[in-house]
Amino acid sequence: MKTKWTIDSSQSDVLIKNRHSTIAFMDGTINKFTGHVDIEDNELEDASIEFALDVNIKPTKLDQIDSYLKLNDFFNTNEYPVISFKSTSFQKVNRNINFLKGNLTIRNITKVVELDAAFIGINTENGVQKAAFEIIGKINRKDFDLPFNSYTQTGGLAKGQDINLIANLEFTA
Repeated sequence: MKTKWTIDSSQSDVLIKNRHSTIAFMDGTINKFTGHVDIEDNELEDASIEFALDVNIKPTKLDQIDSYLKLNDFFNTNEYPVISFKSTSFQKVNRNINFLKGNLTIRNITKVVELDAAFIGINTENGVQKAAFEIIGKINRKDFDLPFNSYTQTGGLAKGQDINLIANLEFTA
């Protein structure tokens, strides 16, 4: 029996990590996650995932990280505050190896990216079935005309060429 699951925004989040421990956590209670996955007999058959993150509206207890995220040179958030992803295909290699391909837009530049998709499993909480996924990918700053540098160029604050993206997505039936 095939079941269509929808993303639960309140239980989903994204972690963006840049080289040298610059980290940003974007909670799904503020940002918009939409999409679905189809699961048949506890096996992933198809996935369609879409999310948009507005990095300027994210409150955090870590003010130094929040302030840094809002800087124009990290994501050019003044002019382009939304990072979005929309999947175009899903490839299942085996139970533990899946690839999610889609269009990632940063600074109004859209590029096709391929992300690793791990199906964590299905749980039942308070009578509600939930399926969890972890989406992991590495994004090259050059692809989106984002500046990068090293410690020596900035006097200690580095922005590496790659940005690591980890999305923890929870779906409900």
